Amino acid sequence: MNGPGGQRDEELRFDLRGVDQVALCGPGDQNLRRLERKFDGTVSARGELLRIVGPPVQVQRIADVVADLLERVRRGQRIDAVTVDYLLAGRPEREPLPSEPGDEEQPLLFATGARRAIRARTAGQQLYAAAVRDHDVVFAIGPAGTGKTYLAVVMAMDFLKRNLVDRIILVRPAVEAGEQLGFLPGDLKDKINPYLRPLYDALSDLIGPARIGKYMESGVIEASPLAYMRGRTLNNAFVILDEAQNTTVGQMKMFLTRLGEQSKAVITGDITQIDLPSAELSGLVQARSVLEGTEGVAFVELDSRDTQRHPLVRRIVDAFEDAGRIEPVVGQPMEDPADVGDE
Repeated sequence: MNGPGGQRDEELRFDLRGVDQVALCGPGDQNLRRLERKFDGTVSARGELLRIVGPPVQVQRIADVVADLLERVRRGQRIDAVTVDYLLAGRPEREPLPSEPGDEEQPLLFATGARRAIRARTAGQQLYAAAVRDHDVVFAIGPAGTGKTYLAVVMAMDFLKRNLVDRIILVRPAVEAGEQLGFLPGDLKDKINPYLRPLYDALSDLIGPARIGKYMESGVIEASPLAYMRGRTLNNAFVILDEAQNTTVGQMKMFLTRLGEQSKAVITGDITQIDLPSAELSGLVQARSVLEGTEGVAFVELDSRDTQRHPLVRRIVDAFEDAGRIEPVVGQPMEDPADVGDE
């Protein structure tokens, strides 16, 4: 069967044996009809078989959503319109990156336990993953929900499993505490936990909480506030600096000059959410200005099309961008190198 423009349609089938079809399809197959409204083809369930027929590029996108829906139903979740829209929004229509055939289909990592394959879901995320493979220092800049932190952790675990690095180091500025952690209760680990929670959450999703503890006890995974990085040399390590928009210029230079042999650094941040005092220039903003074009350094710009959270998050990001309500502070002079503290 041919689709629009004479292109031959593709057909994919899913086995529905043992699946609660009412939970999957919704009353009167309303969930399937909702899928079809975003698709130039058909989605139908007959007996114990679900068929997707349509243009090849679109079929794969809808098939990914259906696979996710099936996994949720098997876990006992009843699917509604919000769930369908959320998953569709997580796989936006976007031109694929030029790549070798099949490259974008290769998993970045398999999560422990269920062996769930972790893949880059958007063209921007594919570019991000490729940049990490090909460069020693990668800056990932983009709004909330674009997978900046999660993909950095995924790539770090991949490098660790393939013995390309010996350890993973998680770093974050503690801006809310002014880098003065002493007044917080507990030991160093207790003090920095609130700031590193997003990184821990990503690790927990990939390897499970129990293994995080074992890795941290053995030093394979280390978490540190940015202020404690001064004076160190990081060899054979995959280092992630999260929330880098909240570093000062001096802190950013200090962090980047910690990198030792056989190491890789991924720096993530959102320059629309800078929490520094208004007179302080963001190290991430300045790094983009100073280091762009430097050999071995890559900058990846993600946008709302890469958002993997609730569909409303994408609309919020777009609304703020369109209204011009949030603008990064740019154009301030860089600190004189002599004034930037460094070991």
